Parts: sequence; C-alpha cells; structure tokens
Amino acid sequence: MDAAAQAPAGVVVVVDVEALAGRRGSDDDASAAPDKEPAWKRFLQHVGPGFMVCLAYLDPGNLETDLQAGANHRYELLWVILIGLIFALIIQSLSANLGVVTGRHLAELCKTEYPTWVRICLWLLAELAVIAADIPEVIGTAFAFNLLFHIPVWMGVIVTGTSTLLFLGLQKYGVRKLELLVGLLVFIMALCFFIEMSIVKPPAKDVIQGLFFPNLSGSGATGDTIALLGALVMPHNLFLHSALVLSRNTPSSVRGIKDACRFFLFESGVALFVALLINICIISVSGTVCNSSNLSPDDSAKCSDLTLDSSSFLLRNVLGKNSAVVYGVALLACGISSSITGTYTGQYIMQGFLDIRMKQWLRNLMTRSIAIVPSLIVAIIGGSSGAGRLIIIASMILSFELPFALIPLLKFSSSSNKMGQNKNSIYTIGFSWVLGFIIIGINIYFLSSKLVGWLLHNSLPVYANVLIGIIVFPLMLLYISAVIYLMLRKDTVKFISRGELQTIGTDKSKVANGSSSTENKEQLV
Repeated sequence: MDAAAQAPAGVVVVVDVEALAGRRGSDDDASAAPDKEPAWKRFLQHVGPGFMVCLAYLDPGNLETDLQAGANHRYELLWVILIGLIFALIIQSLSANLGVVTGRHLAELCKTEYPTWVRICLWLLAELAVIAADIPEVIGTAFAFNLLFHIPVWMGVIVTGTSTLLFLGLQKYGVRKLELLVGLLVFIMALCFFIEMSIVKPPAKDVIQGLFFPNLSGSGATGDTIALLGALVMPHNLFLHSALVLSRNTPSSVRGIKDACRFFLFESGVALFVALLINICIISVSGTVCNSSNLSPDDSAKCSDLTLDSSSFLLRNVLGKNSAVVYGVALLACGISSSITGTYTGQYIMQGFLDIRMKQWLRNLMTRSIAIVPSLIVAIIGGSSGAGRLIIIASMILSFELPFALIPLLKFSSSSNKMGQNKNSIYTIGFSWVLGFIIIGINIYFLSSKLVGWLLHNSLPVYANVLIGIIVFPLMLLYISAVIYLMLRKDTVKFISRGELQTIGTDKSKVANGSSSTENKEQLV
C-alpha cells in the first residue's frame, strides 16, 4: 500500500526526500553510528545538544530570579527549581524526539503545517522570543565586563556582541567544536558557583528540606514561585533542541531511532542535573548571606532588591576584594554561553520558517544586531538600572511567547501524521498536555499579574491608564483566541518520516503515482 492511500481525506502528504539519502548531519559526524557499536560509544556521539540547551536554564535572567528568591525566602523555594527542571526535561525530550523521528526541526514543521499568515505570525513571535531571551544575556555579560574590567555597561554590550560573533566562528569547524566551547563555559560557571557555595557553607539540612518539602510561607512566596517557574521553560529552547539533534547521523532503522531518543533523553537529564546543581548553589548562597545575622544595613538594603550588577557583595565577607572577580567570571561564562545559543537559535528559526539560505556570518550579524540595539540604547540612556528593568520586560515577553512554541511542539509530538508509530503514548500525551497547560497557565498568570500590577501602581494619570486598558485588554483577548486556535486546529499534513519510509518503501514514484482521489493532495519536497 502506498503512502497516499493511507492518508485520510483532505490530508497533505509530505515525503522527506532528504531522508531517502540519509540523515542530515554535521561535517564532523559524517558517518552514522552502526548499531553494532557499544552503547557507550553511541551515547558519546549524542552528547552535546543537551548541554547547549541547558544554558537557557542558567542564563542571566534565571540567575537574577534565583538571587532574589534566595534573598527573600532562603532555601524554601528550592523545590520549585527541582520540579521546574523535571518539567523542562520532559518538554525538552519531546523536542529532541521530534527532530530525531521526523528529521526536521520545529520551525521547519511549522512552516510545512500552517498556512502562510499563521507561519509568518509564528516566525515573528519566534524572532521576538529570541530577542527577548538575548537581552538578559547581553546585559548580564555587560555587567560581568563592568565588574571585571570596570568598563561602562554600554561598552560592555558592544564587546559582548563582538565576542559572541567571534566564538560563533567555530561553526565553520563543525558544531561539535561549538558544543565543546559551550560545555567548557558551563564547567567554568559550575566551578565558580560551587566555590561560592563551599565558602558560604549553607546548612545542608535546610537545603535538603527546601529541595524536597514544598513550602510557600512568607510574603511574596507565590509570586516568586511563579517567577521561578516562568523563567525556566523558554520558547526559543524548544526550537533549538529539535534542531541540534539533527547534527547527529542517526540510522533510519527502528532501533537507531529509539536508541537516539533514549540517548538524547539521558544526555539532557545529565545536563539539566548540572543546571539544577548550579541553581541550587545560587539560591543557597543568596539565602545564606542575605539572612545572616551580621549583615550590614547597606547590604541588607541590597538584599531587598538584588540585581545582577549589585550581587558581588554576597562573598565580600569571605573573599574580600576577590568576591567581585569570582562572581564576575561566573556571570561572564553564563552570559557568553547563553548568547552563543541564543544567536544559534535565531539561525534555525530564520532558516526553518522562511527557508532563507544565507551565509552563517550574515545570519549571526543580523541576530546579534537585533538584540544588541535595544540593550545598547537602554544602557546608554538608563545605565545599569535601566538595563536591569529591561531584563524584567524581557522575561514578560518570554512568558507571553511560550504558548506559540509549546503548543505546536505538543501537537506535533503527539500526532501520528508527524511521528508515525513513534508518536507519544496515550499516557505521555495526557501527561504532557496537562504539564503544558500548567506551564502556559503559570506564564499567563505571571504576565497578567505583572501587567495589572503595573496599571494599578504606575504614576500615569487616570485617563492614560484607561486608554492603555482599552488598547491592552482587546489584545489580550486576541492573544487567548490565538492560543485556542493553535490548540484546536486540526493536523492537516502527514509527514512521511525516515522510519516510515523503510516500511512503506523508498521508491518515490510509488507516492507520486498513488491515489488519484481529488480529496488527497500530495506534495513532494
């Protein structure tokens, strides 16, 4: 039976011709790992994407949220980080599986599935998400340059953009070299924060209790919990993970696909465990120092509103003048590595949605410039405080953006049209959608509460707030309608993936000469 005859009426059949020739891979992964190789060797060939992805959970925006949560609640919200990263592991594994099974990343599948006007809207929203994620990374790195070399924040923004472009030049030597650099930066970041935690020595019993026994006591605990969860799952990360797994040459056999999904899941688990440890260190250091009995009045005032550029004092009592150096190196590694992955994501999104083939350096320059311009303007005009407020705005934008990446991911990974026999089980589908609703609900609540709070407490005249409300609330209704549309829209494109081609047959002429029904439309790509 040919592929077209199996398709339901009104379904577009898309054959992945690239799959006929084999897996797309990087230059330094030219040959597929044979099934007969030892499992540990095959696993090592899949290491890399998870560590690139885990940086979204260690970016300067998360760092600032962790610092404030520790200062306000000591160790009581550590359980939020644990649950949030478990959620993130499940969502990221869906993204990796989507890329492995279909041979395409999320942006490419969105381009194939949705009509032009929806695709353009999703592309613009995805680009906005990359910009919003990149802003805290650029500003955080600029703060690090300011701490280490005492250069102005605006100049640090320029240096950040330039240095990221230089690091991204490693792409021409293969994606594995870039992954190695990012892994090294993650190691440096982890080392710095582990050193900080070993010096501060938070009580182990309290840390373990905060990690495994949920508690929401104290004022503002609910708000800080929502902020922590909202900062963890980022929309651009879902596009990135499904694309990075394509750099590995996965055999088209059933076993090869299942092994790749299993290896990527394990590798992501290891990477996110490292991210969990670093987040625990950040919250524990902040919680220990800011709740110390010998804290000076000046430091106590800083703890009430911790920001990235004012947090180096946390180790002053134990490291003296060197406290700024250790903190600055950690922040520098955090910012540069996150900036690299953010720019890398922008390449995949532009290529996937628009199918624009341009030179890597030009795409990198475009992505960098888009993120640097607003950061540079705010840093020049508003200084460090203005740049800090821009990080808060960026986190709100990411909360707004999340459903437009998460819903397509959940639908595609649960669809037999996209995943074939490798689609999620009924239990995984149910759990992932419940988890998706929770994450989306948390982000919408975070966004709405921030917006309503700003409207109620800003210093604008009453008529200005009324005018803003008249504009904003219809936009919120449109936003909710768009989310519902993505959830309810029927999956109309059947994607014949690599695994299915082995059972259907790899002769394209069978598909091209299949059913002549006018209800079935076929497309060869």
